[in-house]
Amino acid sequence: MTTSHRMGRILILGGNGQVGFELQRSLAPFGEVSAPRRSELDVSDLAAVSAYLEAYQPQLILNAAAWTAVDKAEEERQGAMRLNAELPALLAEKATELDATLVHYSSDYVYPGDGEQPWREDSPTAPLSFYGESKLAGDEAVFASGCRHLVFRTSWVYAARGNNFMKTMLKLGRNRDTLNIVNDQIGAPTPARLIAQLTCEALRQQIASGLYHLAPQGTTSWHGFAQSIFRLAIEQGEALAIDSQTLGGIPTAEYPTPATRPLNSRLALAKLESALGLELPDWQSQLALTLKEHLDR
Repeated sequence: MTTSHRMGRILILGGNGQVGFELQRSLAPFGEVSAPRRSELDVSDLAAVSAYLEAYQPQLILNAAAWTAVDKAEEERQGAMRLNAELPALLAEKATELDATLVHYSSDYVYPGDGEQPWREDSPTAPLSFYGESKLAGDEAVFASGCRHLVFRTSWVYAARGNNFMKTMLKLGRNRDTLNIVNDQIGAPTPARLIAQLTCEALRQQIASGLYHLAPQGTTSWHGFAQSIFRLAIEQGEALAIDSQTLGGIPTAEYPTPATRPLNSRLALAKLESALGLELPDWQSQLALTLKEHLDR
């Protein structure tokens, strides 16, 4: 990487999260990276965030902070809106003032979640949950601000670190010999590492401002994802009580949750592939890499 790709001061919000951690790793060669911990900066305190931006004067702001508790968002709406809508709105306003670029991460939950066609960036939005509504409000604030921006909508994020579906399945699989997993929600499991790598490539290539879908190629159900996790873990020598073939599948209707989940989380990827001039990898190879990193730690 040459010095021509350096980006000056870089601010990562949500640096302790799955995506934020991977962004810190990937962006280290690009410039001076600040990723304040919660003890240094409470991202739900918008006045404190504004003051931090004024003092640090970043050229690049990456917002990996979010309210991610989907069900809890139905009850704690103010908290969800502050992090998912008001925070990105403030960051976009500040990016405009500072002539900085804002990278913001969003969700497939902004779409209506029906049918079987992959959602495109210009597909109509109609969130099924308050979480989805709060994420959409954040996206729209960024678009309306006029700042230079990249908004990446992604799906089913997991990582070698943090709390996520892959790690939950491994924990359950070690202790239980039977398990039922939802089999009628379809999407692409997306590792945080891939999100960070593609973010860096998008910044390096200086692709056009706008909205992009970011996920691996291919789709599966949560049941299919769990099956693959168990099969790969056993292949890597993990002792599991469960077997991928005995894993039960159930419809969403039999697993009610406070927030409605989309059945269709498929994302069309052609826009990002075209902008970057590359073909995105498939979710299976990405799972193998992420699982190996977790098990080797």
